[in-house]
Amino acid sequence: MNYALITGASKGIGKSIAIELAKRKYPVLLVARSENELELTAREIHEAYGVATDYLACDLSKENAAIEIFNWCAEKKYRVQVLVNNAGYGYAGKFENYNLEAYNEMMQVNMNALIGLCHVFIPTLKSFDESYILNIASSAAYQATPGLAVYSASKAFVLSFSRALHRELAHTNLSVSCVCPGGTDTNFASRAQVGNKALKLAARVNMTPAAVAKIAVHKMFKKQPEIITGTINKLGAFFAWLLPKKLVEKSAASIYEV
Repeated sequence: MNYALITGASKGIGKSIAIELAKRKYPVLLVARSENELELTAREIHEAYGVATDYLACDLSKENAAIEIFNWCAEKKYRVQVLVNNAGYGYAGKFENYNLEAYNEMMQVNMNALIGLCHVFIPTLKSFDESYILNIASSAAYQATPGLAVYSASKAFVLSFSRALHRELAHTNLSVSCVCPGGTDTNFASRAQVGNKALKLAARVNMTPAAVAKIAVHKMFKKQPEIITGTINKLGAFFAWLLPKKLVEKSAASIYEV
């Protein structure tokens, strides 16, 4: 049986992507840290859509997480046809507010685990007539963001890597897409400890995880390399490209109050 594997799948955008794929009758493999939440999500998806589900509680901040996930799939004979690298998080505030260990763990999740999963699963993915990788970046990938300095840099990395990999694999059966959501109604802001000003601004334009997932999955199957969800976010990316960097960065700094 061929599966879709989704990281960060217990809630938010990851859970919504898993649901979108289940609607298309893909059996889903759910990966996140919380075993209890994964179990509930797997049961919910199976009962609602009738597809096979399984889950693995795995901390992607561990250096060997990608190998652990790959070995789990191999032991269970799960062939992954769709790989969704959704897991990620950030820290808001001045760079020096957080210790180096916290940043290293965040970069491990946002970048290294994503790279590792792509690397170990590409041979399997290329064995299908058609297969897909979907990496989740952020609208923050389009600019340096004071107040989200490491997070925005990590998402710029994800976008750049995804576009390069898409081109490398352009003449194969494996398509790589990267989606860059803007403000979304998830627990990202709470975990990142985003300030009130940014929260109020985001509340005006927040998309639901379901809306983001629907666009992302649709465009992934269309083999679109870069996906920006929502008109406001598309305009934001355009102006980040058009306007002087100094002005864009000053505006971001005022939003995140640094």
